[in-house]
Amino acid sequence: MATRIAERKSAAKAGRPRQSDRLALDWTSVATDLDAHGCAIVGPLLTPLECGDIASLYGSDDAFRSRIVMARHGFGRGEYKYFAYPLPAAIAALRTALYPPLAEIANRWNEQMEVPIRYPEAHSEFLRRCHDAGQAKPTPLLLQYGEGDYNCLHQDLYGEHVFPLQVAILLSEPSADFTGGEFVLTEQRPRVQSRAEVVPLRQGEGVIFPVHHRPMQGTRGVYRVNMRHGVSRLHSGQRHTLGLIFHDAK
Repeated sequence: MATRIAERKSAAKAGRPRQSDRLALDWTSVATDLDAHGCAIVGPLLTPLECGDIASLYGSDDAFRSRIVMARHGFGRGEYKYFAYPLPAAIAALRTALYPPLAEIANRWNEQMEVPIRYPEAHSEFLRRCHDAGQAKPTPLLLQYGEGDYNCLHQDLYGEHVFPLQVAILLSEPSADFTGGEFVLTEQRPRVQSRAEVVPLRQGEGVIFPVHHRPMQGTRGVYRVNMRHGVSRLHSGQRHTLGLIFHDAK
């Protein structure tokens, strides 16, 4: 108890809110933004120091299970690494804490789209569902972009069981660490042209967005909108991003 009190005083003195405070988000506003725009900016979820600590992991392979060079697969330019279990403590805590309120939104969306799948309250229960189906590889990832790099529009689908929302957290400081490299979402509606959304993030902030579909109210009821996401070309510098995907992979 004395140690926790000392940590709280130290954090307050340094002007840094505890992670539990940073994750006390206005989930009503988050749900409203997701319904209206297909994405919601939240945070900062990580301090600059935490961002730097996570980004620095990229130089070592110890924390990761695999490395992907995008150009080899036609995914774009740049690269990323998937974390191995056990996840770093800060990343595991984010994944665990963000899941329950997102599950409420996901269940409401599935009900609106007449999708029968429902998600349990605890992330551990959902991961058990994934693992029982053979999806046991962790999916949180660390992305690294340099000058001229970009990420093509895509969807992060890794198996039968897919949690419909995910989070990307910018670890670098725009203008100071890099220029360009904006997070981009596209929304494909039936019988109309696609809509693009450019999401401006600051260091430590996250964007919550759909993995695959989201509901939209039309004149004849609710219909599904197909979503994709990517990153525009970096003009200079280096950009790191933490991706939090809540389902595991085969």
